[in-house]
Amino acid sequence: MIRDAAALNLPVRDALPSLRAALEGPGSAVLCAPPGTGKTTLVPLALAGLLDASEGARRVVVAEPRRIAARAAARRMAWLLGEKVGESVGYTVRGERVVGPHARVEVVTTGVLLQRLQRDQELAGVDVVVIDECHERHLDADTVAAFLVDVRAALRPELRLVAASATTDAEGWARILGGAPVVEAQGIAHPVEVVWAPPARAVRPPHGMRVDPALLTHVAAVVRRALAERDGDVLCFLPGVGEIARVAGQLGGLGDVEVLQVHGRAPAAVQDAVLAGSPERRVVLATSVAESSLTVPGVRVVVDSGLAREPRVDHARGLSALATVRASQAAGRQRAGRAGREAPGAVYRCWAEAEDGRLARFPAPEIKVADLAAFALQAACWGDPGASGLALLDPPPGGAMAAAREVLTAVGAVDATGRVTERGTRMARVGLHPRLARALLDAAPLVGTRRAAEVVALLSEEPPREYGDDLAMAWRIARRRQDDGYVVRWRTEVRRLTSAGVQDHAAAPGFGGEERVAGVVAALAFPERVARAVGGGTYLMANGTRAELRPGSSLTGAEWIAVAVADRPVGTGHARVLLGAQIDEDGARSAAAPLCSQRDEVAWSGGDLVARHVERLGAIELAVRPLKDVDPHLVREALLAGLREEGTGLLKWSRGARELRERLAFVHRHLGAPWPDVSEDALHARVDEWLEPELSKARRRADLGRIDAGQALGRLLPWATGEAVRLDEFAPERLEVPSGSRIRIDYSDPGQPVLAVKLQEMFGLAETPRIAAGQVPVVVHLLSPAGRPAAVTADLASFWREGYRAVRAELRGRYPKHPWPEDPASAEPTRYTKARQAREGGSA
Repeated sequence: MIRDAAALNLPVRDALPSLRAALEGPGSAVLCAPPGTGKTTLVPLALAGLLDASEGARRVVVAEPRRIAARAAARRMAWLLGEKVGESVGYTVRGERVVGPHARVEVVTTGVLLQRLQRDQELAGVDVVVIDECHERHLDADTVAAFLVDVRAALRPELRLVAASATTDAEGWARILGGAPVVEAQGIAHPVEVVWAPPARAVRPPHGMRVDPALLTHVAAVVRRALAERDGDVLCFLPGVGEIARVAGQLGGLGDVEVLQVHGRAPAAVQDAVLAGSPERRVVLATSVAESSLTVPGVRVVVDSGLAREPRVDHARGLSALATVRASQAAGRQRAGRAGREAPGAVYRCWAEAEDGRLARFPAPEIKVADLAAFALQAACWGDPGASGLALLDPPPGGAMAAAREVLTAVGAVDATGRVTERGTRMARVGLHPRLARALLDAAPLVGTRRAAEVVALLSEEPPREYGDDLAMAWRIARRRQDDGYVVRWRTEVRRLTSAGVQDHAAAPGFGGEERVAGVVAALAFPERVARAVGGGTYLMANGTRAELRPGSSLTGAEWIAVAVADRPVGTGHARVLLGAQIDEDGARSAAAPLCSQRDEVAWSGGDLVARHVERLGAIELAVRPLKDVDPHLVREALLAGLREEGTGLLKWSRGARELRERLAFVHRHLGAPWPDVSEDALHARVDEWLEPELSKARRRADLGRIDAGQALGRLLPWATGEAVRLDEFAPERLEVPSGSRIRIDYSDPGQPVLAVKLQEMFGLAETPRIAAGQVPVVVHLLSPAGRPAAVTADLASFWREGYRAVRAELRGRYPKHPWPEDPASAEPTRYTKARQAREGGSA
């Protein structure tokens, strides 16, 4: 008997006949029902036959994306039936199961359902599965849907499937479910006024998990404003538990207003109090769990911080984790709708209206942005390692899947072909990320199953910051405390892990000490982040990243640590250790054995050739000794690497050698083959032709510096065709000018060879000299008698006609002893003053 008859009149009731018809016909349906219509509570009861006994009894499993939503939905349905949870309606979440023998509706998290499918693909005894809130696109929900489609196609065509959501890609889900009908329920939405309430000053955008405290202070102020301007309860959306606690701390002195905090870690009593309503006015601070999964009665006002947490690959931990992002437009609409559930309301948005249009339309599907190691293991256990045959709305990115397979191969979960191993099957059944499952399985025989489970539970949900950055210390604190909310969850997870099918082991003889146990477990989970001190509180991790301890860290002074959690502060090039454990070198070597290597290294390093035998743990050098007898081929390759890195300037370049290279560059540019290209890239490509045999005889940098680059370059000249002897013709070193002087040509710019000559020495020359078979005029830098630039021209005849007069007027007064004829084209060239020219028999 329904306790509240009004519940039968929820809007979704009108959609029930169409939904039943779809399930009796095609066997699947997409149910689109706005928040507050009863899709989460009324639909499962109706499908199970608990509203009308004449409809027949069915067993219904409802999959929710969050534990808090699963518990709340089960409690609400049980209350409607006038029963206790566990009788007709029960729930199962990780580490907690309240389901009686006669339950007809079981609400589970998608993660629990995923584990159940791997153990029992037929879902024996289940008639209908409802995947709720599928619009949130959690990876577990997408995977569950894909597996269930396989089950219907291959094993149980009679199994009924419903994809239910407030707002969703109905067409996409209908396609995934094999052309399922779309059933829509009309909601009753009251008008919601939008109030734009941006901060007065700019705040820093979110970075990782960090939120600017100034924004949280502003959110608290907007909550106070909303309380003063509006009636009813206030629901404030914040990204996470830490932000909720901070804003709650700033809302003191509200008089009779009660402040409640709702999130996945909140105690059940608090969750029940929020969902039950109250005659007193309330402020409910909530994460996005309150967007669609839960109904909070009494709310007339929503304050939206504009932030959300979305899954990302957490490179700090090597796991999938949450990052703070700007909430999407779709999330904003969902949040605002909470203010109009029961009556007209208002939403205060803590950002400018102009920013709204720049927000993402929808949150990113988790499969596109999250670490896929756990997903890849589930797919491999299902028999589809590449997930190519799964019915997914979005295919997994190839790069993320490749990275996931590397992790799974490294921990022994899959073989070289990607097929799941027996060990991988055990890891999947533990219900942890593969890294943590590996740590649990491999640490148990060493440290004992119970202790391994306790440390792994600390790693699966990071301890509060006040526990410190030493994993062993955090472990001691968790064991000692009793009433800490984190500790309650930790103990529940420890119980789950110790009964998760892991063989019970006692600690190995002589293996004791909390520091050593914590270090080994952390290293087994994150072998690439074992780290060795390099001085100044800085460590080098096996993956090559440097990490620093925070000031005052209890890990200070440890020679080796295993880094469990780290971040990279904005503007720094190194990581910062947030959680780690001491470990000795033997433990690091054992945990990260696949990263250990020994090899002879002959390389160009620090500006010279280095030959040594190196033992490494990833990027960490464990032992080094010099090599005496070195393979000449390796030496040559290392010297070539030095030439590529530092350039051919390592060779001996005389002035003549540099000028030869410039002349060759000139003729190659203007005449082409057979004249060689002498650019750096070209010389590296032809090193065998011009640097041998000297290169093969060299053993160090100094030997390179003794190689005559000019002599070596000469080998590249086209001797075979006989053209080499024409180099002086095409690119002469010097050019004879009218005065008889032989002036050196500057080829440093291969496009413009330069002849720098005193102006008087060019008298009588009508045309500019040309080289390269007459194709290229030289650029003449005409100098004063003192050798300073007076004019530049590539057209001497034009200069005599048009430019000389002005230059003559300037220089004849400065250098009166030198000849300055009015007609330079017909004058006698000279290198001397007028007096000396007369003595030499010349005339002015």
